[in-house]
Amino acid sequence: MEQVESVDEAVDALIEMYQRSCALAGEVLDSHDYAGYANVLYPKVRVDINEWAPIDRTEPFGYVDEAGTYSATVSRPDLMSGYLRGQLKRLTDNYPSTMYVGYSDTSIPPEYIRGLGDVSEARRAGTGSSAIPRPTLDEVHDAIIDGEWDAFHGEEKPLFHFGPQRFDIACARIEHYTGIEVDTMQRYILFTNYAMHTTEFVRFGLAEIANPESRYTSMVLPNGKKITQAQAATIGVEQLDLGSRHQMPRYDLVAEDRTGITMINIGVGPSNAKTITDCLAVLRPEAWIMIGHCAGLDARMRIGDLILGNAYERKDHILEHHIKADLPVPAVPEIQRALEKSVKSIYGDASSLMRTGTVLSTDDRNWEWQTPQDLWEWLRGSTAAAVDMESCTLAANGYRYRVPYGTLLAVSDLPLHAVPKLPAAAQAFYSNSKEAHVMCAVRAVESLTEDPERLRTRKLRRSLGEVPFR
Repeated sequence: MEQVESVDEAVDALIEMYQRSCALAGEVLDSHDYAGYANVLYPKVRVDINEWAPIDRTEPFGYVDEAGTYSATVSRPDLMSGYLRGQLKRLTDNYPSTMYVGYSDTSIPPEYIRGLGDVSEARRAGTGSSAIPRPTLDEVHDAIIDGEWDAFHGEEKPLFHFGPQRFDIACARIEHYTGIEVDTMQRYILFTNYAMHTTEFVRFGLAEIANPESRYTSMVLPNGKKITQAQAATIGVEQLDLGSRHQMPRYDLVAEDRTGITMINIGVGPSNAKTITDCLAVLRPEAWIMIGHCAGLDARMRIGDLILGNAYERKDHILEHHIKADLPVPAVPEIQRALEKSVKSIYGDASSLMRTGTVLSTDDRNWEWQTPQDLWEWLRGSTAAAVDMESCTLAANGYRYRVPYGTLLAVSDLPLHAVPKLPAAAQAFYSNSKEAHVMCAVRAVESLTEDPERLRTRKLRRSLGEVPFR
């Protein structure tokens, strides 16, 4: 590996090496000289912390427990360049250190390189030392994120949370589920499971990018269509095809440095919530927030009331293998305050309809189809104010991946009080609530983008098994 003198030099070199590997892959496949594919390798960055000393105790990341060698093999350094520059600068500013970059010994499977097309023929032709590597799930795991012993006790300790194939398969799945490339993903993410919310988000986005003073520059729809500022001034949401054949349609409201807002319709259920956040985590978003509907459990509630989740009762049975159900998943105060302020600004004097409370998430959509006695036993001792299906999974995976999270739900039914969700009443409620609900989340996120350092707290970092990067 070669020593570099600055963070910019290091990141620029990583980008160049990755691009060189991708170009080489194309040349090898075109020439049929498959032995050359052995040199198609991911780049690697290494930081030697030469001397350890206590640093500012308020530092949210960029610190280590001891001197030593820390490294990361990376994919798509072009996509992650801003993140990499920020993280490496923070770390090397905190300690006397030496940086190195070079090629790793890990091959880039051709399936993870854009533009190569079908490589099945080349794979059949290549044998022995000329074999074309396959994507391997042996290299796809969360040992670093989950703090496994071996991941932190080798000769080199991890800088980053993910290996390169874990990164690449996550990006591939984001594109598979959402329909568009990861390159326009923004760093602030809103989740919903209603098309009406995404429609309202697009309506807001069009108005914003039509404004020359707006910080937003374009909007990307699930079909890949990009709406520019000039187009937005002459088009309405009714003229757009917002449908999608993809499972989780995504809408990117793009700003410089990816500080805009992405909204994803993740569908229903905790499994979907885990699937998409497992993938999004590799891009290191600043925050993700759920806006959805819930069943209210308090007789004082009314349809349309808002629940700001400040605790999570996990009965979704989806992440116990990674995070024990009895581990507390705390609320993130910075997001709580932003959501609370946005509700007050949107609803004004009617903001009293919001309450904070515990959200209980279940993997059973028909949880209320039980006898009164069974429901009594199920909820006895619980302080839950609301029941939904996704919020706890999104919070728990945010906690696990160190991504700040929040939940703002609207009460759509009161099943314990003879107000079940039925089609006619539900549609009337949706029509009256959708715009305000979406705008509460949007305004909260916009306030967070003004000072992202507020979100960069130590609250989600571990005392053991933590990497230097955010």
